[in-house]
Amino acid sequence: MTKTLEAVLRTVPQPGDINANGHIFGGWILSQMDIAGGIVASRVAQGPVATVAIESMQFIAPILLGDIISVYAGVERIGRTSVAVQVDVEATRGWDEEKVRVTNGLFTFVALDENHRPRPLPED
Repeated sequence: MTKTLEAVLRTVPQPGDINANGHIFGGWILSQMDIAGGIVASRVAQGPVATVAIESMQFIAPILLGDIISVYAGVERIGRTSVAVQVDVEATRGWDEEKVRVTNGLFTFVALDENHRPRPLPED
């Protein structure tokens, strides 16, 4: 993992999350990453946020049925209304609990006001 990322989510994919190749759907893990990044961004924004960009994402290794997925996230940078969050995912695999880095990405979230429009982030 990179920088000061914290464990935000831990989950296990289900049989319905498998694609035709026997791997977990990329969209499933993308949604888990978006949830974890949103949790971190909401803390910074002290309120609701919306995903506005996935600046980068790479699939490094497949996720297999039976893997335990740990999602780590941390603030990469803060703008006036937005927060960029680095998200890394690791699979714990098999009886020997091998750790496999499976994907990472950089997600950008914008703070929202009561009308669902961008608002400035709170000052420290």
